Amino acid sequence: MADVELVKKMLREVLTANKSGPGVSLSRLQSEYKDLTGEQIPHKQMGHGNLDALLHSMPSVVRMERNRSGEMVYFASVSGETAHVAKLVARQRTSKKTGRPQMVNCQMRVKPAAPLVLNAKPRTSLRQPDHRGRGVGRGGGGGGRSGGQHDFRQGRDMRDTQSEGKTNQSSNQNKPTHQNTTTTRNPQQVQGRLREVLNKYSNGFWVSKLPQLYRELYKQDLPSEALKDLEHWTHVCTVKCFLDRLVEKPCSSNPKELLLYPAKEPTHTQTPSPVPARVLSPTSAPFTPSTDIKPQSKPPTITQPPLHLSPDLKQKLGELLVKYSNGLWAHALPKLYLDTYKTKLPEHVLENLSLLSDFCTVDYPMPDNPKRAILYKRTKEEESCNRRESVEERRAREEVGRRLSSQAVPPLLIPREEYPSVLVVEATNTNGVILRYIGEGYSQAQEALEDKMREFYCCQDNNSRTPLASPTSGQLTAVRAEEEEEILRAQVTEVMTDKVKVYYVDHGFSEVISKAKVFELHDTFFKLPFQATKCKLAGLETFCQEPAVLKKFESMASGKILLAEILEREQTPLVVLYDTSQDDDVNINAACIKALQDKTLASPLQVNSAYMNVAVRSVCSDGTIYCQLPSRGLAKLTEILEKTEAYFHSQVTSEFLVSRPFCGKGCLARYKGKWSRVEITNLHGSRVLDILFIDLGVQASVEVFELREVPSPFLHDLIAIPPQAVKCCLADLAVSGVGSWTPDAVQWLRDAVLNSTDCSMKVHERHNMDIYVSVACHPGHFVLQPWRDMYKLVVLMGEMILYYNKTEEKPLKVEKNQIYAAKVENNWHRVLVKGVLTNGLVSVYELDYGKHELVSCTQLRPLIQEFRQLPFQGITAQLAGVKPRQWSEEASIVFRNHVEKKPLVAQLEAVQEAHHPWDRKLTVFLVDTSQEERDIWVHDIMAEFTDELTKEV
Repeated sequence: MADVELVKKMLREVLTANKSGPGVSLSRLQSEYKDLTGEQIPHKQMGHGNLDALLHSMPSVVRMERNRSGEMVYFASVSGETAHVAKLVARQRTSKKTGRPQMVNCQMRVKPAAPLVLNAKPRTSLRQPDHRGRGVGRGGGGGGRSGGQHDFRQGRDMRDTQSEGKTNQSSNQNKPTHQNTTTTRNPQQVQGRLREVLNKYSNGFWVSKLPQLYRELYKQDLPSEALKDLEHWTHVCTVKCFLDRLVEKPCSSNPKELLLYPAKEPTHTQTPSPVPARVLSPTSAPFTPSTDIKPQSKPPTITQPPLHLSPDLKQKLGELLVKYSNGLWAHALPKLYLDTYKTKLPEHVLENLSLLSDFCTVDYPMPDNPKRAILYKRTKEEESCNRRESVEERRAREEVGRRLSSQAVPPLLIPREEYPSVLVVEATNTNGVILRYIGEGYSQAQEALEDKMREFYCCQDNNSRTPLASPTSGQLTAVRAEEEEEILRAQVTEVMTDKVKVYYVDHGFSEVISKAKVFELHDTFFKLPFQATKCKLAGLETFCQEPAVLKKFESMASGKILLAEILEREQTPLVVLYDTSQDDDVNINAACIKALQDKTLASPLQVNSAYMNVAVRSVCSDGTIYCQLPSRGLAKLTEILEKTEAYFHSQVTSEFLVSRPFCGKGCLARYKGKWSRVEITNLHGSRVLDILFIDLGVQASVEVFELREVPSPFLHDLIAIPPQAVKCCLADLAVSGVGSWTPDAVQWLRDAVLNSTDCSMKVHERHNMDIYVSVACHPGHFVLQPWRDMYKLVVLMGEMILYYNKTEEKPLKVEKNQIYAAKVENNWHRVLVKGVLTNGLVSVYELDYGKHELVSCTQLRPLIQEFRQLPFQGITAQLAGVKPRQWSEEASIVFRNHVEKKPLVAQLEAVQEAHHPWDRKLTVFLVDTSQEERDIWVHDIMAEFTDELTKEV
């Protein structure tokens, strides 16, 4: 297991390092993995035939998408630890539509947390695991984040780190170990100016921005040594990493990953040391520590000077400076102060002349000598004017913020397309589902806006960085997000003592934050409509707060990118949501309705059981039969439908006409003179639609005016009853995979059993069959082939090669969900088209082998009738004898190693029928009979494996 975990972590490192890019190709992933570990990705050793299969088995590590050129690219999956950041930022780049409904290809743009290893030592190799066998992803104490937050690059190239380590080692030989000496030229001047910068940016800024700010304010370049000395100037500033921890050695880390804040206030009053920390001027000799200094058992306490002057000291200094209207040399101040007040001037005053900036101006006529500073006393008028303007400016800014909060932000327009892509945020009520539209003018415009806000509030020298003194409820503001990188638009919903509750108007959720993170929102950022909006789920209006509905919706839709069919374009649009990420589109609305069904009212169906008084309701052209079995659910359904008939006789039924039909909607239609439950399966324009009588198994096409809404007195009861039609087929008679039975055979069967209500039925005993497992993903999904017909498939594929290699390529209109012949790796296969890409590539499913492939549309040919006679050989199945669950990657590997590409015996447990043969699913036991001593039941192996995992946890 340790090897599997190590591979997962190394893959996560590579993918996280490329998180902000357009994805990693398979070849690049293999290359960067080898650069990191020195080895290829060991997919074969982990039980996978190819690398793609391994990556498919790791959904918690790898997320896969196809880019615009059709190439599969890979991203780091969002872990639980970063889910909040993903929810906060949730930026989408693209959405792609291919048909109706369409495949959605959206990339979640999550702001990567810049990796940083604290106190990391240079390593001789990137492949240097610790004693537990883990790789560098664990190295150095990664600052409290796990999973995808680590980065193997550790902030800089290892060669630079090694070189720097040698340089520091040689230079440290000439430095004392007791004291942090400063090599910055003119450090006092730089420290004073740094204080002024930090006063303006009291909420901190990136260290990488310091040289630019310094150059703009003082028209001089910041000395390069100053960046390295920042950690020692604790009386001036505090350096933190992005994880909000103090960095002990910032010079060994990337400045882009460090933040600079004003020095912390001391927690208690300390007497300043009579001897200040020694600062070397350009002409000073190196400081040599006394030889009688003894080692201490614990680090000495560093006494920090006060960060502010006392009112009495300010008054005395002000009185002195008033006498010298032409200025006073700073080095003359101590003697003048001693002569005037008969007491020494605190030495920290000369070290931090910026402390005098409240009442005097400090000028450095000789930049090379920081002690040669001139002090000019400000007049009372200047001081009063400055203070008054500061207060007035702040009040004006806050007033502007309040005024702008009342301005009308442009309304969010519903996208013009019928099927826009949306990101579902959350839903506490299906009549008010919070979502965001994805695409140009929506998520992309919001992304651009937030980039501008981050630049405006974090990088520019403006007054907007000052937090609001008194935010008010309802006020629109700019809020610094938790990660200290993002600036988001938010509305204050509640004001507390030192915190406020805000609603992020573009992201759709609320949070309680410190008032220090709330700023006025500049009028530039009022132009984009709020991106978080609400919609109403069609068909769920009556059940909008049902716990079962909300739970189902949460599991299927929350946090996902879905397709929205807009039925009504109102202020709160009425929509149907579809999940198109899988092979088959899933109607979210219909699935939520089915969550209300009472499973105890379903038709009973057990193997080796006999049933009397069975009613045959439908016989399909392929031999499929729909029956009704006597049950409690059928009795209740009959009773409620009879009451519905009586209710309609007493009402004007036109009042219950269906005004807004949509796929998946449940309603009523007449069948043989009686009202029956139906589900709309397809729409042909605005008038004609296809329906399925869910309790009879009968399909029909009707006009909209023939449908009726379920009356509200019976709605809850009818929704709770599962469909009563049971789909089955005759034993020992194969249901045709392609085409249909002969009309005579179908008619004979209909004449014999249709509408009979006194039939008896016995379900197929279990029977064994020899099979070959062609594809195995996990116990819940694998593909098997009947062994007895494999030779027929070999003959068929040979005939297809002879036929299609002789035919000329002709223009072919390729359509989704249609069957073709496709050339894959020099062989011709019978395939089902799953999707058509814009670049000429086609996603196909091999109906005989169960594999998904991507081929050029030029490699497709019509599948002639001769090659449709043999039933499709790839049958989807799941393992019996184990509980359905989310199978771990380790369990999937164990299962795959025991069954994939092997001949086994399958014992049939159940059959899940479907409209198309490729959608059928078997539940089978798998038995390995290759050993003479005993048979190996695969479900027993999986049960033991899961038990071991449970014990380990």
